[in-house]
Amino acid sequence: MTIEPEFAVMVTDRRDLADGIVELTMAATDGHTPKWQPGAHIDLILRPDLVRQYSLCGDPEDHGRLTVAVLREASGRGGSAHVHDRLTVGERLRIRGPRNNFPLRDAQRYRFIAGGVGITPLLPMIRTIAGHGGEWSLHYGGRTRASMAYLPELSALGPIEVCPQSETGPLDLDTILSNPDPETLVYCCGPEPLLAAVESRCAATWPAGALHLERFAPKPNEVTIDSAFDVECAQSGVTVHIPANTSVLDAVEQAGVAVMSSCREGTCGTCETVVLDGIPDHRDSILTAQDTDVMMICRSRAHTPRLVLDI
Repeated sequence: MTIEPEFAVMVTDRRDLADGIVELTMAATDGHTPKWQPGAHIDLILRPDLVRQYSLCGDPEDHGRLTVAVLREASGRGGSAHVHDRLTVGERLRIRGPRNNFPLRDAQRYRFIAGGVGITPLLPMIRTIAGHGGEWSLHYGGRTRASMAYLPELSALGPIEVCPQSETGPLDLDTILSNPDPETLVYCCGPEPLLAAVESRCAATWPAGALHLERFAPKPNEVTIDSAFDVECAQSGVTVHIPANTSVLDAVEQAGVAVMSSCREGTCGTCETVVLDGIPDHRDSILTAQDTDVMMICRSRAHTPRLVLDI
């Protein structure tokens, strides 16, 4: 498993974007700002025991700054509260990444669907496509207009459909996703109910591979029964038994195998591991059944009694 580099950064600007959303701009303190592409995210290492992932929403061509926008989550695990309450201009911290599980693919046309703070990974994509004269549309929903970030900038890039629920009700997905087009890719990010609704409609009528989703929270897992299995760690030379109630990540760490991890929820991609033998059972929010050569060991398990992993 590749060990990702860490970068030292300093918060150079902070502004309130919308109700409950703050934007942070950071610059590398050693002059080595990592390059990134639309759809990428970084790990903010807020404390040694508090690491959170946030989509980069600045300009990929601006190699001197990194920008994230963070929604305060009342029922969160402490990351957003730390950002809102403690990170001020001049604060120094470390980041990991960028990492991109949501890359912008080539297409003739793009249909973007955003819910709330889900606009953040889509904004750099829209900037890029608009800058190249590409064809795109954006359907942007939120609780209220005041809670929706980046409306002025997005409106300046081109015509968009803005749907605050307090004014228009929810996004009309039946209309938005009507007339499936083999030359169009659909990109969606937002809360799970929106993602599930878009996923359901695209599965029924759109070509396979047309839909691309980014989840900020783990995909609901319908599996209720876990089975035990063994994992052979090819690099480390040890075999670890994975009980039914223990993740691969936890078990191999307890056995002394050093692995990279971050979210431990199957959303960030940090723990992606090469599968040398066996069939993984993907329980994460990134990979599909077609991805048989890698797995996210924080959540996923095995369809076979034994897996051989390149760790």
